[in-house]
Amino acid sequence: MLTEKFKVRFYETDALKHVSNTVLAGWFEAAREPVFRMFTPDMDLDNWPLILAGYKIDFLRQIYFGHDVEVRTGIKRIGNSSFEVIQQVWQQGEKAAEGVTTMVHFDYHQQKSAPIPEDVSEQLQTLMVTDD
Repeated sequence: MLTEKFKVRFYETDALKHVSNTVLAGWFEAAREPVFRMFTPDMDLDNWPLILAGYKIDFLRQIYFGHDVEVRTGIKRIGNSSFEVIQQVWQQGEKAAEGVTTMVHFDYHQQKSAPIPEDVSEQLQTLMVTDD
């Protein structure tokens, strides 16, 4: 799995003194950048080939200010035109959240999904994870 560290910022906490549930979607998106670059190495938005079709996050424990988090990113499934990214948030050696995002390779000119190119599929395969 790919890993990326994030510093928990004070403003990301809420009135209950833990990280707000809305923050994790942003961390996950930022940690997906290496996957995005497999499709668009220069991150050119004029040639962007992906859409986010859906995501789900399971919150397993509270995340607190004062301790960095690590987001781990892998690939759960690769289909013809879509794939699932699995991500985990870890803090102080414990898994705090897990999310799955469905991404679709999309042709914006034709307004429909398109097959994932073979070379990109091979790159995605290198990040495949098995259920633990």
